[in-house]
Amino acid sequence: MRRSCSSHLVASTLWLRLLLAASLLPLATTAQGAGPREYNGFKLEPSLIPIDDILRGGPDRDGIPALNRPNYDAAGEASWGDDEIVIGVVRGKEARAYPIAILVWHELVNDELGGDPILVSYCPLCGTALVFDRQLEGRASEFGVSGLLYQSDLLMYDRKTESLWSQIGANAVTGTLMGQRLELLRSRTMTWKNWREAHPKTTVLSKKTGFQRDYGRTPYDDYETSNLLYFPVKPDTRRHPKMPTLGLRIPNGPSRAYPGEEIARAGGRVEDVFSGQRVLVTYDSRTKRFDFEVPEGIEVVEGFWFAWAAFHPETSVYTATGAPARQNP
Repeated sequence: MRRSCSSHLVASTLWLRLLLAASLLPLATTAQGAGPREYNGFKLEPSLIPIDDILRGGPDRDGIPALNRPNYDAAGEASWGDDEIVIGVVRGKEARAYPIAILVWHELVNDELGGDPILVSYCPLCGTALVFDRQLEGRASEFGVSGLLYQSDLLMYDRKTESLWSQIGANAVTGTLMGQRLELLRSRTMTWKNWREAHPKTTVLSKKTGFQRDYGRTPYDDYETSNLLYFPVKPDTRRHPKMPTLGLRIPNGPSRAYPGEEIARAGGRVEDVFSGQRVLVTYDSRTKRFDFEVPEGIEVVEGFWFAWAAFHPETSVYTATGAPARQNP
């Protein structure tokens, strides 16, 4: 039996309070500080990132359940509204959409598409939807939600080695695979209508997940538009923290941010040269979504301004000429 909307609201509000309270507690140590520090069963030492910046997110390991055997609907059978935001992926001749309305409750989907093992990830705190090849050392690996965060971003873990992986960083930050990177696959974040029109034979992640969740609402309320950050991150006040931002980067190389407000000021369309290559970035102010034409080899990350700036402090930033920038997401 499904809970009422009021019951879901109370439950999600309580969950967020516990999340915030838990983040303020120190991480556990072993034997009164002797031995490697650990939490949720994950050893945090050695680490590529400052251990003091790894925070508990509230839920325990797998407290946010990843989807491991997802079900799908054909486009014509799905009940999603036209303006529903989805992550769209194409592998081979297959296309599939993953609604944010489901991912906000699960964050990870271990899937196969076009014969390829993929990991669809979404961090509600950073607004980042990224898709990876989930092969590690030549074999498909399954990932789960660790319950830990770095720079307010999801730390995933692979179930075989229990190494912790940064979603935005796309690399293992602890464990036996520390230093390895996941291959970031090209995906699109757009409305269900636009994705369906571009890929009429697409399938879409089904609401029949095996879990009892209200996929018609988000537990994060107005987080996407507020100035509030649930977890401490060194602020970059040049933009509203939740400004939709498209970031381009070369692994171990340069990076550039395209804030939505700047693309809008430039007329919604920007042709630019990044790392010696032509790129095209467009922005729809109504849906707050980007589109782009970017050569292979350049990684594309969409999310909130604060998250991009936290992971790429040396980023260059595209700025349109004209009137002063507004600080609205």
